Amino acid sequence: MMTPALALFYAGFVRSRNVLNTMAMSFVMMGIATLVWATVGFSLAFANGGALQAVVGHPFSYALLENLPASWEPLAIPGLTFALFQGMFAIITPALISGALVERISFRFWCLFTPIWLLLVYAPLAHMVWGGGLLGKDLDFAGGTVVHISSGVSALVLAALIGARKQWPKSIRPPHDVTQILLGTGLLWFGWFGFNGGSQLSVAGAELPFTTTHVAAAAGLVAWSLLETFRDGKPTAVGMATGAVAGLVGITPAAGFVTIGSGMAIGAITALLCYASVQIKVKLRFDDSLDTYAVHGVGGTVGALLTGAFASAELIAAHPAGKVLAEQGRAALVLGQL
Repeated sequence: MMTPALALFYAGFVRSRNVLNTMAMSFVMMGIATLVWATVGFSLAFANGGALQAVVGHPFSYALLENLPASWEPLAIPGLTFALFQGMFAIITPALISGALVERISFRFWCLFTPIWLLLVYAPLAHMVWGGGLLGKDLDFAGGTVVHISSGVSALVLAALIGARKQWPKSIRPPHDVTQILLGTGLLWFGWFGFNGGSQLSVAGAELPFTTTHVAAAAGLVAWSLLETFRDGKPTAVGMATGAVAGLVGITPAAGFVTIGSGMAIGAITALLCYASVQIKVKLRFDDSLDTYAVHGVGGTVGALLTGAFASAELIAAHPAGKVLAEQGRAALVLGQL
């Protein structure tokens, strides 16, 4: 659901003549990313890499999703279920990148670039954080680093390499269909319950990430709206949508590691800093078309740092970061996140 929702969200911002191309750049990932993930992507991310274990898994251990264990340890779920769920992250992450590039790259280029990016950037990073690699001590509940920082930074680099749109910024137009943006936001918000809540990987305990996800989105929406009201006298529908998404991005790495109150704080702080990053982008005259870096890159980074600042000692006791907090203190935990 999240990937077609993202297609709607992005399409509402662009000029009407670019709607189908923009939507297709997200939607095609349900095909391309799925096939890359099922062939060797999952194996690169989650198999034992032997001598390269710190960085990447063996590409053929689980190739074509074969040889998966009946139960993915230490979880009480089938290996194939785990692989399929993780594939959802692989689908939406490259789709996020497209927001920085819309209206100036060809669909053919996109279809060639994304499978390479999935194999060389996404799969190794997922392995480093979630697959037993060198970032295994990091707190990243549902993809603050793996999904949002990776897509945001990649979007920034790719937008810089490709350059600005012709006649930009003179060619900037208001979003062509704000109703699409709001519909996409609502569906993203709903899908994020599976994104974050599902990352509990069990029914027991999933109520916490479900709730922190919701309150963070709510806090992000309200914080962005209040900031717009303070600056411009009234909030905007697009600002509400962007604030909600910023809150969702910020809570992603923290969803199962923080209390409800901390979730509210993370959503609000992330939205405020994302708002500031959008203003800085405008002043720098950098053409990040739909603020992919400003929301996902900055929001993911802020969320990762705030996860260290707000993580509950009780909730992370079983995580390697829990030992860091217990033995070295809060500052060491935040530094580790950094």
